Amino acid sequence: MTNARDIQLDALRGVAVMLVLYSHFLAPGGSSFVGHLGVRLFFVLSGFLITRLLLDARDTSAFASGPALRSFYARRMLRIFPPYFAVLALAWLASEQSRPSLAWHALYLSNFWYARQNDWTPWLLCHFWSLSIEEQFYLAWPLIVLLAPRRRIEAIAIGVIAFSLAYRFYWPIAANPALARDLLPPASMDALGCGALLAVRRARGADAPQWMRLCWPALAVAFLFVVHSDPGTANSAWEWPRWALVQVLPLVPMLAIVAACSNGLRGTMGRVAELPPLLWL
Repeated sequence: MTNARDIQLDALRGVAVMLVLYSHFLAPGGSSFVGHLGVRLFFVLSGFLITRLLLDARDTSAFASGPALRSFYARRMLRIFPPYFAVLALAWLASEQSRPSLAWHALYLSNFWYARQNDWTPWLLCHFWSLSIEEQFYLAWPLIVLLAPRRRIEAIAIGVIAFSLAYRFYWPIAANPALARDLLPPASMDALGCGALLAVRRARGADAPQWMRLCWPALAVAFLFVVHSDPGTANSAWEWPRWALVQVLPLVPMLAIVAACSNGLRGTMGRVAELPPLLWL
């Protein structure tokens, strides 16, 4: 893959960051669905990039699963651990409210902490829930990509997506706290799995299916319609399907955008996707 294409994927990551920052600091009421979109886009990107990296490692002539796994985990640790644990140390010093949860954050179980509490306390560290999802994915997925028979990886990725989608049908009959449905790992495995599936297809010379490239605009419009259809207290029966649709409908548009950028957008869109401010983010 050329450097220009990777630059456009970096720009997409910048877009995801901007959506999350807007939701946290600028949106009315301190929250917005665009922050959710940013997190989901980041998951699709991560699934694609990590799977591509692992498949590239598997294609090398000197490939051995043990050294490849050790190399992958060592790179992740060197990249993430220093700033992450520096923030936790500052939180311990500056925020007494954060201290009871620090062990959970240190073990990359932030999502389980907030799901268990059904509350965003401590707010200072609440953004770590998505990083914990990423780390849980990094722990399990490389074992599959590097150890499973290569011909089975695509089917496994599809199975992960299907399990995540089926997980959403559990919630109408569950009495669990509302935060748990969004923060437990299965709620994000569809986005990560979609990105992984694209990388697997690319590795065997395929691309995103034709139906996906054709129907993503309609799904994007449907998503906007669902987002702006407030269920209200008088229509609680619509709350669960609305939640499920808000989660699922953006996946195909996001996957189509990641596929396009990973191929390298041309013309005006390509120049926009390579703007320095997006790359800086």
